[in-house]
Amino acid sequence: MDALVLCFSLALGLIHTTAEKVLRRGSVPPHIVFVMVDDQGFNDIGYHGSEIHTPVLDQLAGEGVKLENYYVQPICSPTRSQLMTGRYQIHTGLQHSIIRARQPLCLPPDIPTLPERLRQAGYSTHMVGKWHLGFCRPECLPTSRGFQSFLGSLTGSGDHFSFQSCDGAEACGFDLHDGNRPAWELSGNYSTRLYTERVKEILRSHDQRTPLFLYVALQAVHTPLQAPGHLLRRYQTLGNRPRRHYAAMVSGVDESVGEIVNELRERGYYNKSVLIYSSDNGGQPLSGGCIWPLRGGKGSYWEGGVRAVGFVHSPLLKRKRVVSQALIHVSDWYPTLLSLAGYSESDSSHLDGQDVWGAISSGLPCPRTEILFNIDPVSRRHGEVDPRLLNVNGFGIWDTGVRAAIRAGDWKLLTGNVGDGDWFPPQTMPGGPQQWQGMEKRRDQRGKSVWLFNVTADPYERADLAEARPEVVKVLLARLAEYNRTAVPPRNPPDDPMADPQLHGGVWTPWLGQVEEGDEGHDEEPDNTNRKARSKSTCRVCKLRALFKKVGSRMQRAALFL
Repeated sequence: MDALVLCFSLALGLIHTTAEKVLRRGSVPPHIVFVMVDDQGFNDIGYHGSEIHTPVLDQLAGEGVKLENYYVQPICSPTRSQLMTGRYQIHTGLQHSIIRARQPLCLPPDIPTLPERLRQAGYSTHMVGKWHLGFCRPECLPTSRGFQSFLGSLTGSGDHFSFQSCDGAEACGFDLHDGNRPAWELSGNYSTRLYTERVKEILRSHDQRTPLFLYVALQAVHTPLQAPGHLLRRYQTLGNRPRRHYAAMVSGVDESVGEIVNELRERGYYNKSVLIYSSDNGGQPLSGGCIWPLRGGKGSYWEGGVRAVGFVHSPLLKRKRVVSQALIHVSDWYPTLLSLAGYSESDSSHLDGQDVWGAISSGLPCPRTEILFNIDPVSRRHGEVDPRLLNVNGFGIWDTGVRAAIRAGDWKLLTGNVGDGDWFPPQTMPGGPQQWQGMEKRRDQRGKSVWLFNVTADPYERADLAEARPEVVKVLLARLAEYNRTAVPPRNPPDDPMADPQLHGGVWTPWLGQVEEGDEGHDEEPDNTNRKARSKSTCRVCKLRALFKKVGSRMQRAALFL
């Protein structure tokens, strides 16, 4: 009887889902606004109990669907790549770290992106904010990957007023672009304010007969911690300076989203719109963020690094004012939004994301049951092999020295160096230099390479069950091994000195794929040795150029004080 009831329920769900799709096809697709916030911690929003005031976000989430079992990646580029492609990092070659500013690497051009598919579905697509998916070649830029307009930064971080961005201490340049040109004239504006105004301009000029996709990837609340004075004054009583500035930045985000929603209402978009709000990774506790009571933080695969703030707000939701515990991952937005747009992939077998609109809007069973957070073979140093990590800790199934993490149902397994596993209680924040005191430092990470948690019963990852439940460990290790057989080789090229902004007018900009004068006809070298020699010579020249420019600029600055 139970089996019959289950089959009937599943069949009813399929009918309901199919009916929703038919209704979508018969109506005008919705306008989609996706707001991604940078480095917002799980406890850095009002409805999670934060002292930071976010009345707009609280109201929008309260009137919509709060996603309380929602996951992203622990750092910037991986989350953004999975949003754009619907694929895990192991299937794009981006499984190791972020894409650095000087790295000749970007989102693979042969993999279709969300805005490219939406344009095929008849959408107008626009982006403001942080790209961070590579820009070494012109074909890597947002305007070459499906967006019809772009105002924002290409690198991972930068000054929120001057838009100066540094990759290390030795490579700094201007990073604000309007389309494919540097927007020098906009320097001095606060990033959140600037991006909000551009969104409003787009909404005012857009022809609403065409569905609109707006990707609003705010630079806030990533370091450097900067905010206008009127926002800082709201938090004068906060004793910890990083927290005070961070809170002010979050309030700026709250204001920004409020202005965008008001513009949607005033211009007649709202009733046919879907707004998605998401953080890109966990917060940084030592840079103002708070992920308490979760474990870990940005850069780690503990819950504090991958559990995200997220909600959906839309008049089109069938259920409103609810909290969803559906297991949802950032890669799910790709197929979900394409489904809302009425676009059907001819072959979705290459996707790792699932269409979760039925689970969000109608409360149907969620099609996602597990998440592969990542498998990063580059995390292990070359030649660093310990047979015990495979044969003992990994039961001969998996080398547990490799950084990896997976969740299946209630269970979450981590292997290798998965990042700092401390908890960061909020009461430590006002103390400044004393903030490390009283933290629940855990030494169980030393010498360990496998952890298992029931994150439904133990969301704070305090009770490691790896030794108590070896049968679950074996099943999840086998799943990692299965996923790894589908992985493409990781792409992690060394930094290219030719990327230095000092060689390109002081601007971060594409540096490959541009033929210089006198270089025509030299694309193919008859001899690989000649090619390598020419490359080395070019690198030496480029380094010398950069050095001379830096020395010259330092001498000029020094002369000002003579």
